[in-house]
Amino acid sequence: MNIDKICRFCSHELSESFCDLGLSPLSNAYRKKEDLQSQECFYPLHAYVCSECYLVQLQEFESPAGIFSDYAYFSSYSTSWLEHASNYTEMMIKRFGLGTHTQVIEIASNDGYLLQYFKKHSIPILGIEPAENVAKVASIAGIPTLTKFFGTKTALELVQGAQSADVLLGNNVLAHVPDLNDFVKGLKILLKSAGVITLEFPHLLQLMQNNQFDTIYHEHFSYFSLITLQKVFEAHGLELFDVEELPTHGGSLRIFVKHQEDQTKNVFLSVQQLIDREIGYGLREIATYQAFSEKTKEIRQNLLSFLSQVKNEGKTIVGYGAPAKGNTLLNYCGIRPDSIDYTVDLSPHKQGLYLPGTHIPIRHPDYINETKPDYVLILPWNLKEEIMEQMQNVRIWGCKFVVPIPAVEVLN
Repeated sequence: MNIDKICRFCSHELSESFCDLGLSPLSNAYRKKEDLQSQECFYPLHAYVCSECYLVQLQEFESPAGIFSDYAYFSSYSTSWLEHASNYTEMMIKRFGLGTHTQVIEIASNDGYLLQYFKKHSIPILGIEPAENVAKVASIAGIPTLTKFFGTKTALELVQGAQSADVLLGNNVLAHVPDLNDFVKGLKILLKSAGVITLEFPHLLQLMQNNQFDTIYHEHFSYFSLITLQKVFEAHGLELFDVEELPTHGGSLRIFVKHQEDQTKNVFLSVQQLIDREIGYGLREIATYQAFSEKTKEIRQNLLSFLSQVKNEGKTIVGYGAPAKGNTLLNYCGIRPDSIDYTVDLSPHKQGLYLPGTHIPIRHPDYINETKPDYVLILPWNLKEEIMEQMQNVRIWGCKFVVPIPAVEVLN
């Protein structure tokens, strides 16, 4: 556990606040009924910004092993995410000529949601997944999976075992890494000389523009702009050569990275164009970061006012989803079961449990048809279209959907 206020990339002292969300439990520390009366750990959820490299980050109050060794999130329960993974596979095969001669390695491969598509093309694959319970599901599905955390140690072990990557990918893992330099150094070691790294992660610019403060939680140690990441990769002999903006998770980036000495790939204008946009928004000015916290207070006030109005009118509201972002939102707002009766989730790994901190019960989505609430609060707002399509039958009794981000909005 590291609670020193030191930048995890450049070791500069952290003194500038980005967003203080008070005390919160770990967002994926779901509770069993028999544990509701036992002590629950709350940690400061306070993000800082480095005035030297502009990395937005949390202090490390819990180790990755304590967070991810037994994990409740399984990627395959989102149909839109599976479609995203399938489309990525087809794009990479076409763009880089992947085939039976190329090795694809995924870091934080979860339950095999993505590598299954490369396997269908008979492309050699390997998953690296630290959560034993999740890795087991992938292995049963026929996805070769190494149950380890990734860093220089794991990279060296693989290279010494004659394994290296033509494609080295990681979706939504970069933010989960407390030792950022060790992780990126490991990427450098494991990548073949003409190989490609692709990483996807929520874009800090989108977080700030669209008030996505609920994506801040203890499992996410860092929040990235391209300005910062360019510095990080350059420091380890790697180079960004292309970037794509994605709609996933409320607005993400997919970056393409190569060895600096690799002359076989051109650097696209997209990289500098996006950096120029970030500069134009003010991401090289500390005042821009300092102003963000006021937006979080406004959303909290508006959501609490809406929930109070619902209860005063004698109506009922329930949640949809039990995502980490939802737990940040609910705990920051101080919302409890007296405001939201329950939430539902498609994942059987969450059903029957209770949300951390708020202790709101998690049920099967069918329970909504039994209780017929007046409103459904969509906690994974980034999946609102998918969820509204799944739950369209609630409109039969006049139920409406509510999204909290980027602003509290009622959707018919």
